[in-house]
Amino acid sequence: MAFLLDLALGSVDIPVNEVVKILLGQEAEKVTWTHIILKFRLPKALTATLAGAALGVSGLQMQTLFKNPLAGPFVLGISSGASLGVALVVLTASATTPTLLADLGYFGDFSLVIAASLGAASVLGMMLVVSRRVQDTMTLLILGLLFGYATSAIVSILLQFSSKEQIQSYIMWTFGSFAGVTWKQLVVLIPVIFLSLLGAVLQSKSLNTLLLGESYARSLGLTVQKTRFSIITSASILAGAITAFCGPIAFLGVAIPHLCRSLFNTSDHRILIPSVTIMGAILALFADLFSQLAVSQMVLPLNAVTALIGTPVVTWVIVRRNSKKSFPS
Repeated sequence: MAFLLDLALGSVDIPVNEVVKILLGQEAEKVTWTHIILKFRLPKALTATLAGAALGVSGLQMQTLFKNPLAGPFVLGISSGASLGVALVVLTASATTPTLLADLGYFGDFSLVIAASLGAASVLGMMLVVSRRVQDTMTLLILGLLFGYATSAIVSILLQFSSKEQIQSYIMWTFGSFAGVTWKQLVVLIPVIFLSLLGAVLQSKSLNTLLLGESYARSLGLTVQKTRFSIITSASILAGAITAFCGPIAFLGVAIPHLCRSLFNTSDHRILIPSVTIMGAILALFADLFSQLAVSQMVLPLNAVTALIGTPVVTWVIVRRNSKKSFPS
């Protein structure tokens, strides 16, 4: 239902029954409706669905691995690494051409994607090397934050050498958006996210075992270091791919796992991973819808919408859970 609403509502409202006809390949009442749905809204809605599911599952994996409710997809510096890659492209473009990246056409679109992916992958590579030597997950979390701070500092320095127009282009990317992903990019994004989500489902038993503590997990025969490596890789691919294509999307990765734990009152990842996947997709679609409809003739920054929606929700969930613990019925 959320998916259909995201397709139907916008600057031009299209009846839901007409949206269904277009999706089934039938002729719509107006030709322009078919063009709007297939060229603009359907890729955006698919991207929002993938992004919500990927960020939610990535956040769940990180919170379980680090045993920290504040852990999210970007605690290992993935977002900062992607931002560094984009900042490098912005600086190079400003040095070689006076036009914005958008004016570079096909190359400009994919240069941002490739740069963000390489930036995220470089930070991921460092974290994977460190994870082989560091046994304590909290130490690994701190190192991830430090890598994130370091890459953010480099981004700040690089942007000092860019023009005002290039800085504005970069800042618009940091706002986050589902609208910029094309069908050609979805051909890459869909299989990457699908395979990574499938890998997360296969990790359900290992994630449940980690909840018992690493010492007890070892006594049950779990290879903790190999499991940590697998979880970090899966979570990083999920978050890194979305960051590369959509920009850094806030809130979803941290909040969605909390919502699902409260709704289903369970810590079993065999239930949480499917529920987080669905809940993440729904919230991402509604956030995208709200960003378009909140103000007429204007689209709000996606990160601002997710933060405004997410902060009261997460606050309510945390207070409600703590109240139940303090005052049992």
